Amino acid sequence: MNNEDESWWKETIKDITPLKKISRDTFIPQKELKITPKITANTVYSGDKLGDLQFGNTDNIDANTAKKFRKGEFRVEAELDLHGCTENKAFDKVINFVKNSYLKQYRCVAIITGKGLHVTEESDIFSTRGVLKDRVPQWLNLPEIRPLILSINHPAPKDGGSGVIQILLRRHRG
Repeated sequence: MNNEDESWWKETIKDITPLKKISRDTFIPQKELKITPKITANTVYSGDKLGDLQFGNTDNIDANTAKKFRKGEFRVEAELDLHGCTENKAFDKVINFVKNSYLKQYRCVAIITGKGLHVTEESDIFSTRGVLKDRVPQWLNLPEIRPLILSINHPAPKDGGSGVIQILLRRHRG
């Protein structure tokens, strides 16, 4: 940059103030953790099988906690952004993110899947849209991480709506 460009740049940014930093963990993948949660399907539920997670279903948690989660009153302590990830890479990130969040004793975390490509009139009706948006809830039901999760929900539209999955994790007592 020459002196003229540099002085122009300084003049341009002089009134800019930094955004307030939100204290959230940004998930940085490490080597894959091989943990076996102490909570298993057999120890948590009296039934034979954990129920599949469905958005907004809070049958297995107390009414007060369920109400707070549905209203979005839990602070999101960590988030994972899957924008730009392939399906295979996203799968590994989701599994590790949920496990790490549980081990860090987080209660509420979010996975940003995005809403998928927008369909236009000239788009092929058979082309897939929002692959990760469809896959992530399926992955959250896998036996490897399902016992760690109490409920999932979409936040309010101002917080990402259907492009974000908020996860209420079990308390880690160990």
